[in-house]
Amino acid sequence: MKKHEINFKLNGVMTKIEVEPNDVLIDVLRYKLGIKSPKIGCDMGDCGTCTVFMNGRTVRSCLVLAIEADDSEIVTLEGADSLKWTKKLQKNFHRKNSFQCGYCAPGIILSAGELLEKKPKPCADDIKEAIAGNLCRCTGYAPIIEAIEETAGKK
Repeated sequence: MKKHEINFKLNGVMTKIEVEPNDVLIDVLRYKLGIKSPKIGCDMGDCGTCTVFMNGRTVRSCLVLAIEADDSEIVTLEGADSLKWTKKLQKNFHRKNSFQCGYCAPGIILSAGELLEKKPKPCADDIKEAIAGNLCRCTGYAPIIEAIEETAGKK
């Protein structure tokens, strides 16, 4: 297969890389660029562990062909410190002991951050809807929701 060169901004740094036409973004991020926060889970877009920001929106990087990232901006949890809500969310998730294994944490943090950007004072239903695409097998979601509510100043 013919390789394609793509250029995109990754966590604030311009990046150039050659990819195969069928390479998915999660594989390029993890195996070619060493970005470890997006995880490989279901490979079908259902679990949310591979969530990243692409042009300001959360996407499942296992469903995005790498060539679709050409001329885009990708932000993973490693580069999310510049986002308004990231540090406060991380602090509240830690205080509420929201995660046990942490496998889902990057996707949930990015999804919650996107919600808070759009709606700084979300109700519980908004929070549940925003994180619905992120599976957590450890916590039962209550401490995750509480931490997001606290970040929004609702608790």
